[in-house]
Amino acid sequence: MSDYETILTDVSEGIFTLILNRPDKMNAFTGRMMHEMCAAFDEADADDSVRALIVTGSGERAFCAGADLSGGAKTFDYAEGKSWNEKGSPKRDDGSMDWSHPSVRDGGGMLSLRIFNSKKPVIAAVNGAAVGVGATMTLPMDFRLASDTARFGFVFSKRGIVPEAASSWFLPRVVGIGQALEWCYSGKVFGAEEAHEKGLVRSLHPPGDLIDAARSLAHELTDETAPVSVAMARQMLWRGLGAPHPMVAHQLESRAVWSRGASADAKEGIESFLEKRPGEYPDRVSTDMPHFAPWMDDPDYT
Repeated sequence: MSDYETILTDVSEGIFTLILNRPDKMNAFTGRMMHEMCAAFDEADADDSVRALIVTGSGERAFCAGADLSGGAKTFDYAEGKSWNEKGSPKRDDGSMDWSHPSVRDGGGMLSLRIFNSKKPVIAAVNGAAVGVGATMTLPMDFRLASDTARFGFVFSKRGIVPEAASSWFLPRVVGIGQALEWCYSGKVFGAEEAHEKGLVRSLHPPGDLIDAARSLAHELTDETAPVSVAMARQMLWRGLGAPHPMVAHQLESRAVWSRGASADAKEGIESFLEKRPGEYPDRVSTDMPHFAPWMDDPDYT
């Protein structure tokens, strides 16, 4: 595995576990952590032995307590501080701003977009406080399981900033616009019970049972399914959330069914069903996953 400074990773039984590992700082988010998490998702996607990812936090207090605020009052003033990517200043010589400059980009959003593009199912095992980016980074994950002692907060209005990590797109789709507005307006921190009741969290577990529950779900999702089919379904359903008409889904699905219908996986799927045995699917995500433009293309940051 790669040598990371702010995260730990492990692969066992087809599950890639990513642990945010700054327990003395309640796993607070930094630019380095963002880059390392993105690299870990790259690593997981490239490893065909990996069927699913679990993201959790180190220690008992926090999943991720939000951005590291050790920079003080200028933490979010990137013009005065350190940007996520150190690509230089977005200020032009005449003093105007180049808003398409890469240094303007939100680091949490860069991570959320990488998670969105994951080719493997992603499960958040929220073991403690998940506040700010600690909450928003879980939104592009497919499922959120939480300790019954976990707490959540979209606290941006109380920090004088705004929702980030593409959460203005993800959060209303996860819990509905009314609930998203309530949490973002108030900036309140709320408990695991409310998160579960309002649909942010799939299930609650005693702290000692959380990882086992997440691993059990990962196996349920992937043990008897074709990896490429799961990867395709993940991308099709997530991207379909932004489609303006069902015709968009029909166009992509038609291409995908045509392509996968001729695959070795489809032949194995039918034969294993008729022979009443588990399928052994030969296709690999790293080499056999089709890509259909423009439905599966990412827009440029402008």
